[in-house]
Amino acid sequence: MADQVFFYRLSRKFVDEQFDVPEEAKEVMYYSLAIGHHLGVVDCLHADLVCPLAGYRDWVGKLPAGSEARRKMEGFLTFGEITVYRDHCHMLACAFDRLRKAEGLLDEQELGWTDTFMDQLTALYNDPHMYLMVRSR
Repeated sequence: MADQVFFYRLSRKFVDEQFDVPEEAKEVMYYSLAIGHHLGVVDCLHADLVCPLAGYRDWVGKLPAGSEARRKMEGFLTFGEITVYRDHCHMLACAFDRLRKAEGLLDEQELGWTDTFMDQLTALYNDPHMYLMVRSR
């Protein structure tokens, strides 16, 4: 696992025009797109937040033990990648807001990460087609 953690936000999607689909297979491609598969679709991701792995581990470790938010965020440490969708927003926003409000729990850097992550969650909540990906490079 790399020594940095990147929080990528989907900035845009487009269908790869170079993706050659035979006429008889176009219906399958359109069906795949409709159910969410990325056949011939390019996702453009932008890293809004980058933090060191040790800092990420400490930051996420401040979430309540056994909580759904901590389990979700620790998924990166287990799998090397997590995806955050709109249905995760409320749970994660509540957990990180509690962290942010806890007196003296977060250092200045972690407060900055929390603010940026909360901005990402707000953007995600307001755009159901967006998602976040947390991963090493």
